[in-house]
Amino acid sequence: MAWFVYLIECSDGSLYTGIAVDVEARYAAHARGKGARYTRAHPPARLLARFEYPDRSAALKAEYAIKQLSPTAKRALCAAKAAPSP
Repeated sequence: MAWFVYLIECSDGSLYTGIAVDVEARYAAHARGKGARYTRAHPPARLLARFEYPDRSAALKAEYAIKQLSPTAKRALCAAKAAPSP
């Protein structure tokens, strides 16, 4: 089963990174205020990107790597749509 790393731009311009099997359902949960604590305080404005990985482990490693990036680098990653390797 494929896993995805996704990046959300929040209404205040901040970025949120997470993993999910079903990105649309997870984004909908964030939008309803039922997602992560961060997105409850910073409501999502739009989904910036999603990157597919073969398993949860690879997605978690990629999520960690993305979270280490600066906001500028995260936005560049989304613009390039190039998924980082785990």
